[in-house]
Amino acid sequence: MLMSVLRGLAAASLAVLPLTASSPAHAAETLPLTEAVAALPVDTESRDGYDRDAFRHWNAGTVPSDGCNTRAEVLLSEAVEPPLVEPGCRLSGGRWWSYYDQMWVTSASGLDIDHMVPLAESWDSGASAWSAQRREAYANDQGADASLVAVTARSNRSKADQDPAEWLPPAAGVHCRYVAEWTATKLRWSLAADETELAALREVAAGCPGQTVTYEPAA
Repeated sequence: MLMSVLRGLAAASLAVLPLTASSPAHAAETLPLTEAVAALPVDTESRDGYDRDAFRHWNAGTVPSDGCNTRAEVLLSEAVEPPLVEPGCRLSGGRWWSYYDQMWVTSASGLDIDHMVPLAESWDSGASAWSAQRREAYANDQGADASLVAVTARSNRSKADQDPAEWLPPAAGVHCRYVAEWTATKLRWSLAADETELAALREVAAGCPGQTVTYEPAA
């Protein structure tokens, strides 16, 4: 009798395990840009209590044993011509394309790693309610190509913490891509948009009929 019960329990366990293993927790979704913009939650924004230090970055990155922090890992990932990695993860040489302003950069020191949706903007849009661990995950997100982008320091500092109603890349030809990546990041992290921002996103999206947005919700 006992053996029959044990066999039944084992069979039940085997029946459940494949379903659990094969069911993705967070499936990627692709939408036309206009539909992706329409899918954004809409809310007012508030910067009350914002402190940049509430977002721990740069942390040890996705491979802590490599000695490179998130910033350096993004630079290595986005390099068109890989730099030499010296002791202490010092990057020497290399070549990068800054898509915001369509410029080649040949020194890592000339680049900033831009948070596609700036830390302050994410705070305004919902991150103020997050745990410190989730804010750290956001600030160091290498799980989506759009989240962190290597660009010229000048273009990043020109953008600062502005949303697309206030700032778009100086290269007009990349506005569709930029708005798609902004929207993807907000959808990935369930961040809201305010009415002014949403109107700007809709305006750009209307001129990008072939642009799609692919995003995977963050864990």
